[in-house]
Amino acid sequence: MKKTLIASAIAAATFSGSALAQTTASASELAARMDSMPTVYGNIQYAIAHDNIDGGPSSLEHFDNGSTLGVKHDHEIAPGITGFFKLELEGLAADDKDQESGLEDLDEAYIGVKGDSFGQVWVGSDDSTYERAVDEISQYYEVATLNIGADYTTGEGDLVQYMSPSFGGLSLWGAVQINGDGDDASLPDKGGDKSYPYQLAAVYEMDALELAVAMDSNDGGSSANNENTYGLRGSYDAGALRVTGEYHTTKDASDTYGVIGYYTVGANQFALSYEMNVADDADDTETSTVTLQALHNLSDHMYVYFEGYLGGGDEVYGYDLNDDGTDDAFSDERSIASVGAVYYF
Repeated sequence: MKKTLIASAIAAATFSGSALAQTTASASELAARMDSMPTVYGNIQYAIAHDNIDGGPSSLEHFDNGSTLGVKHDHEIAPGITGFFKLELEGLAADDKDQESGLEDLDEAYIGVKGDSFGQVWVGSDDSTYERAVDEISQYYEVATLNIGADYTTGEGDLVQYMSPSFGGLSLWGAVQINGDGDDASLPDKGGDKSYPYQLAAVYEMDALELAVAMDSNDGGSSANNENTYGLRGSYDAGALRVTGEYHTTKDASDTYGVIGYYTVGANQFALSYEMNVADDADDTETSTVTLQALHNLSDHMYVYFEGYLGGGDEVYGYDLNDDGTDDAFSDERSIASVGAVYYF
C-alpha cells in the first residue's frame, strides 16, 4: 500500500516509543502495522479562466478549482469481506490566504462493506448512482463552467447505495436518499419534507464496450417538476481512443444529448465533446456547448491542462447591464478559455 509522508511520519512517531523498541518484532510485523494505517491523500488545484459573453462583459479570474484533503482506509472483517471508509474535505481556497475559509466543505464521507459474493453497500455522501452510471461528459472536465449535464435532482448526501457483483459483465446498482423531517429545505436537493428519492442503474461491460441505463425518481428535489429522469450511455475503448455517447430525458423539463472522444498519446490526453440541451418550454429553447481539452502529465503527481468552451443557444446567457443584480440583457454566445495545474498525492 502506498504511504504518504504524513502517514509515514505518524507511523514513525508511534512505533519509536513502542514497536520499534521491541527488538523481537519482525520486519513483517512492522510492515503489517504500517499497512493497517489509513492512507492520506490530497491535491492542490489552480486555474485561470477568461470568460467572455458575446456583446456583453468579459472577466479574468484566478481561483482554487477544488483542492481537497482526504483520508481512507479498508480492512478485512472476515475472509472475503472488507470494510472501508473515506472522508474528503474541500473548500481550501488555496489561491488566497486572506480568504476566511479552509477545509470546511464536505465532498465525500462514507462507510461500507464489500465482498465478492454480494457486491458492495455503502452509506453517506458520495457520487450518486445516476452520476457514476450515465453522466460522464459533464463530470469529466476540470473547470466545467459551461458543461450542461442532465436534469436530475437527487443529490450526493444521505445516500444508501448498492452495487452488485458482475454477472457475466452485467452489474445492477441502486441508491436511496433518506431525507428526514429536519433536513434543510433550502438545499437544492432537499424538498424540506420527508422523502425517499431513489436511483436505479444497470451497467454492462464486455471487452471494449460499456452500456449503461439509469433513472432518478427526483422525488426529493426542490423543483416543482419531479418527473423521473432517464439516461443512456454507450462507451467504446479502442486502444488509445475512447468514445462515449449520452442521452438524458426528463418529462416536461428537457432532453440532453452529448458525445465525447478522448485520445491518449504518451503523457498527453486530448478530449473533444459536444453537448446540447433542448428545454421543454414554449420556445424549445436550445443550449449547446463545444469543449476542447489538452492535458499533459508532467509526472505521476502533477499535470497541466488547457480547456476551451464555446457555448451557443437561444439568448440563454444573461448579464447585468445596470449593475442591479438582475440579468436584463441576453446573448446567444459565450466562450471561456482556461489553463490550470494540479498537484496530487
